[in-house]
Amino acid sequence: MRIDLLKALNAERAARRAVVQVTDIRAGTSRIVREAEAPGDPLAEEIGRALRAGKSGLLTVRETELFLNVEVPPARVVVIGAVHIGQALAPMARLAGLDVEIVDPRTAFATPERFPGVPLHADWPEDALKARPLDAYTALVAVTHDPKIDDMPLKAALDAGCFYVGALGSRKTHSKRLERLAEAGASQDQLSRIEAPIGLDIGAVSPAEIAVAVLGSIIRALRRRPFGAAS
Repeated sequence: MRIDLLKALNAERAARRAVVQVTDIRAGTSRIVREAEAPGDPLAEEIGRALRAGKSGLLTVRETELFLNVEVPPARVVVIGAVHIGQALAPMARLAGLDVEIVDPRTAFATPERFPGVPLHADWPEDALKARPLDAYTALVAVTHDPKIDDMPLKAALDAGCFYVGALGSRKTHSKRLERLAEAGASQDQLSRIEAPIGLDIGAVSPAEIAVAVLGSIIRALRRRPFGAAS
């Protein structure tokens, strides 16, 4: 591989941005297509499908055999709130191949005993997210019901372009939340991206059922996200 292509690939990986290396099998030539550039590429449709699936593979276009090497950042789920829904969601999300971490400053809830084997940050979100900022390949799930804990990461998720942003609460609670976030500078387009009530509408009642609904929403958002959204 050319050194310039390798450096470009490594730079995209380090920045948690998706990139596709397109190689002409017969000619042996390669080029890279960054996700932000993909919509204007001649192979936009094919690259879009590959990015959504996150899978590499062979492709034949007008009798030219190409190999698409897809590099997509691992999707992560950041759960704000070490509550029962988070306890159910964490193992489910990991089984689905997603990285999961829990953030909650309330040390009575954020304990290793309640979340065995799950990265746990018993810190305020503004502190916990400094080390690993939110990005377009992150899903943010806010479930504490406490504006002092939920509001900051929700605004940060909207600003970062997280592929999924969901918040627990009734419509009345969410209406007040939207007012606070608007006062904090969130636009109407951003606010419309918050899923509330949270999760797919499957009539979920228990924490485990709500976790299933939330995971379904996360996977749907990840697999149907418009390619080129991460920049």
